[in-house]
Amino acid sequence: MATWLVLCRFVHFAAVLTLVGAWVFRPLLLGRDAQSSPWNALHRQLDRLSRWLTLIGLGSGLCWLALITASMTGTWSAALNPVTLQLVLSKTFFGWVWTWHLLLNLLLLGLLLTPLGQRLPLQLGLGALLLATLAPVGHGAMLDGVPGQLLILNQIVHLSTAGLWLGGLLVLLRLLRQPAGASIEPLLRRFSGVGYVLVAGLLVSGLINVRVLSGQWWPTPLFSGFALILLIKVLLVAGMLGLALFNRLRIRGCDQRLASLRTSVQVEWLLGVTAVAAVSLLGILPPMQAA
Repeated sequence: MATWLVLCRFVHFAAVLTLVGAWVFRPLLLGRDAQSSPWNALHRQLDRLSRWLTLIGLGSGLCWLALITASMTGTWSAALNPVTLQLVLSKTFFGWVWTWHLLLNLLLLGLLLTPLGQRLPLQLGLGALLLATLAPVGHGAMLDGVPGQLLILNQIVHLSTAGLWLGGLLVLLRLLRQPAGASIEPLLRRFSGVGYVLVAGLLVSGLINVRVLSGQWWPTPLFSGFALILLIKVLLVAGMLGLALFNRLRIRGCDQRLASLRTSVQVEWLLGVTAVAAVSLLGILPPMQAA
């Protein structure tokens, strides 16, 4: 059951984070007007991708609810029992949060199937709420009162910066796969400029999470359980940072090196997706508190 829950968390986190991040970077890199943009074909591709990611998010969110219900009751049959599902949704903190999360996901899917779904403020507003309702799930709900609220706020910052990086990389990768047209160099400089803010937010919020959850700046023992998976996540993010810095230093004349740039961005995105998988596992492991 735990394996299925980790897999479900991974699919859901990856879908929601990528969706929201891509929506933020799409106008930044491609412009808001799809009709007059030289990237209008890419706009259409991203529209289809948004609908699929929202559908995947809704499906994996329902599976997540079913798996949590089964784990609470200890039986697989409870996952399909409407009465038990209703009890989980109405009588637990996870259920209250997840009710809003699923409703937002369903609303987003409905909007994306109508012309209203093309309006950026609606996309970003609902997407931000969808991402925010992920923060109180898991370790974000460990503390009560003001400390708990601050931890949830920090978790929102951490998820937001991770999602923007992951979704932005996907938009950039899809852009690099388009036929040669306008110069990529100005867009890459724009992406790199925002990247500094994202890296700072990701690192600071991550350190705060570790300190609050484990009681230490780094949990121990180092090569066991929570600390080991956290180490793997940090190494993956460090790999992403290294590739990002490498591309930033070689940004001049990058239009003549599109093939190598495309490969580098693809590897960076894959490292990010793998880091999300590590986060999905971390969420079900108990952080080790200092004695």
